[in-house]
Amino acid sequence: MTDLLPLLAEPGQPETLYRALEAETKRLVGHQLFTLLYVDGKDVARVWSSRPAEYPTSGRKTMGETPWGAHVLKGGKPYLGADKQGIRWAFYDHELIESMGLGAVINLPIRYNGETIGTCNMLDAEHAYDEAAVQKVLPLAPLLIPAFLEARRKV
Repeated sequence: MTDLLPLLAEPGQPETLYRALEAETKRLVGHQLFTLLYVDGKDVARVWSSRPAEYPTSGRKTMGETPWGAHVLKGGKPYLGADKQGIRWAFYDHELIESMGLGAVINLPIRYNGETIGTCNMLDAEHAYDEAAVQKVLPLAPLLIPAFLEARRKV
């Protein structure tokens, strides 16, 4: 993580940081889909996607009261969905996810001042992730705080 801290001072934010985080998470745990979403009221808004054809950066979703939302957004805990059952439990768009050959997910809550302000999301083939993978990428989450605060401010 400390190797990425100096990037926050570089021009071209937040894309410079987003690209670096995408590359670093791929190096650490691998992924076929990497997305970043910030919380905007009851919605989440996608600000980065490694596969914009399927998951465009203009995407917004209303996150109603769901068990996933209670765990990640309200509870501030990472979510590991190691298989397709975990994907189906968490996401209403699981059919699209599965059609892309994805069956495992790590969702990292981005927390600031006692609240979740966004999520960092990695998806890969079924059984690609375990708890050790979550622990490898979890320290990267705070790097997104400035970018997500700025995104929320602009709304």
